[in-house]
Amino acid sequence: MNTNYFPSETTQHEGTWLTWPHRFTYGRAYQHEIEPIWIAMTKALTSGENVHLIAYNAREQKRITTLLTHAKVPMNKVDFTIAKSDDVWSRDTGPLFVRTSTGKLAIADFKFNGWGGKAAHKNDNRLPAAVAKVKKLPRLSIPGFVLEGGSVELDGHGTAMLCKSSVLNRNRNPGISQAKAEAYLTKYFGVTHFIWLDGVVGEDITDAHIDGMARLFDDQTILTVSKTDFYQLYEGIHRQDYTKLQNATNAHGKPYKLVTLPMTAKNVRGLDYKGSYLNYYAGNDAVLVPTYHDKNDQTALKIFSRLYPDRKVVGIDVTALYQYGGMLHCVTQQQPQALTPSH
Repeated sequence: MNTNYFPSETTQHEGTWLTWPHRFTYGRAYQHEIEPIWIAMTKALTSGENVHLIAYNAREQKRITTLLTHAKVPMNKVDFTIAKSDDVWSRDTGPLFVRTSTGKLAIADFKFNGWGGKAAHKNDNRLPAAVAKVKKLPRLSIPGFVLEGGSVELDGHGTAMLCKSSVLNRNRNPGISQAKAEAYLTKYFGVTHFIWLDGVVGEDITDAHIDGMARLFDDQTILTVSKTDFYQLYEGIHRQDYTKLQNATNAHGKPYKLVTLPMTAKNVRGLDYKGSYLNYYAGNDAVLVPTYHDKNDQTALKIFSRLYPDRKVVGIDVTALYQYGGMLHCVTQQQPQALTPSH
């Protein structure tokens, strides 16, 4: 009998986790270039939930506090965990929160190996354990299975959507079969139904994370892009992957409705490819949507306003971050509310 399950991302949050950019891996220029995005995210999210910041050290915590105070962020909604990190991608490296059968939160600590050994990862692999210790939460240690949060979409009702290229890749999980991977996801996330796309190996650092291709809006709706845009996301993408999305059913066997988001009209500034709006993040009160100084920004924002009529849709310019391979969903991680008081 499964004792853990993964709540939908849109379930009421206790807060959101962000790993703050620092200079210790890629230098000050990198930090200063993307830091305004973290200030904007923190400011937008604190209207409806707590924001938990992972700061590299106490000096960084002090510096970040000064930045946020200057930006008029309500600091009573912000707290810090001091822990060394390698980079900012909290979706992949931060704590993955699950609920036990009693409703209490626990952290599922899968192994992180730098997207198959492509990046520094020793510090990032330790972040879930550091958070569990500071927040006094149970930690479910899963060192035998590599899994990044961005490689799996979960609707909170038993369905997982993944790409084989980023989960069953020999650079993550050599020798682990699809059935064994499914067993891990059933045990730790309560998944009973799987939608597997093939994805693409080697076209980006993630080997085609699913959250850049399609999102489970809820247990009835998948967000993706048009068929034409889908085939342009990655060179060599499998043609049947879009057909799999069109034919996908949920855990109850009912077909999903596909909602199509645009891509940017033009290539993103400084890059030779377009930007996507799929990599958004839904907070309690605010939905953070990536923008690119593109004419299709407004079209995307209007679609999200219809999808989330009870939340404020906030466009955040991710141009500086996108060049490094990710957007807003990649750098956020939700902490659900516990159903029972913490002890």
